Amino acid sequence: MPATDPDKLPVLLVAAVALVDADGRVLLAQRPEGKEMAGLWEFPGGKVDPGETPEAALIRELVEELGIDTVESCLAPFTFASHTYERFHLLMPLYVCRVWKGQAVPREGQALKWVRPEAMREYPMPPADVPLIAMLRDLL
Repeated sequence: MPATDPDKLPVLLVAAVALVDADGRVLLAQRPEGKEMAGLWEFPGGKVDPGETPEAALIRELVEELGIDTVESCLAPFTFASHTYERFHLLMPLYVCRVWKGQAVPREGQALKWVRPEAMREYPMPPADVPLIAMLRDLL
């Protein structure tokens, strides 16, 4: 049996959010040097800790990564990604958020960019994120 048998990989739960501004643009964050998949653009978010809900993880991650505050009622479940990488299987619920307090600022060395959904394909993204682009384009 190969070491990368997809049925034997650990499942990693990561929550992500499409922050949508008043102009219909979505915030993308570029993974900084030194992190896995450095240079790729992604939706803000992060790993869901044991005992934590995806919504609580997003609220925590938005403060840590971007310095913005939101509440669970402002996080609308939208879709999810399920993708097998070499060392794990990613399950990533994607939420849409249009209401938050504060200005998004990069707190972890990442670049930020507000992007129109139809232009997202111009930004290299992790394989799990790519199928979400068309869904967001259709929504917005």
